[in-house]
Amino acid sequence: MKATKPILILQLRPEDVVSDSEYACFLKYGGLGVADTCRERIENHGLPDDLDLDDYSAIIVGGSPFDISTEEEKKSFVQKKIESDFNRLLQRVVSLDFPFLGACSGNGLLGNYLGTRISTQYGEGVGCVTLDLTEEGKQDELLKDFPPQIDVLLGHKEAVDTTPAGATLLMTGRDCPVQMFRIGANVYATQFHPEGDAQEFILRIDTYRNHGYFEPHEADELKKKVLQKSTPYAQAILRRFVEKYYKRER
Repeated sequence: MKATKPILILQLRPEDVVSDSEYACFLKYGGLGVADTCRERIENHGLPDDLDLDDYSAIIVGGSPFDISTEEEKKSFVQKKIESDFNRLLQRVVSLDFPFLGACSGNGLLGNYLGTRISTQYGEGVGCVTLDLTEEGKQDELLKDFPPQIDVLLGHKEAVDTTPAGATLLMTGRDCPVQMFRIGANVYATQFHPEGDAQEFILRIDTYRNHGYFEPHEADELKKKVLQKSTPYAQAILRRFVEKYYKRER
């Protein structure tokens, strides 16, 4: 079977090894093959000028080392271009209610577009945390029949301060209150990484040990911690998103 339109996967990680591994995780936990996707690494040049939503079934956006809350004068040209490009893309995504799943940086880019303040107030260290589904979350198609609490992998220096206006809060946490939200019926964002697993996070710990997410001497202990729990429900979110929006033809 095949689908008429692939899923567009947008990545923002400058490091080849992490970008390739992240992409492999999207495929693995989304139940996708390479031929089911269109992969765009936009960390160098921003979004393609000719990007047309009619060419795709859905969009998935991964994480990055960029911080939206960085002072404007300290942002690189590329980061400013990416943020500007995403604002134009998200205007179309939100107005059309086009299927979208933004993880971590994708969450921040969507929240920023929707006018929510992004700050370091609710940053969280790298690790596995337990989140709570809201009552609205328990009814959402991507989360329905989940237990009231699930474990996820995350690590972020910034987050949205509040649920964006008009959005529905689906998941919340003790140290970061906005962990997953939906705008409209089809546009989703998660602060955590639904594509992540322990081995992926060990790679990211090694790669980003000097990027300010944690103190370098903490790396070995963090690796042990991410191995202590699995996160099957977080990964099920990615699989359900793909199953809902990627229609294969027989």
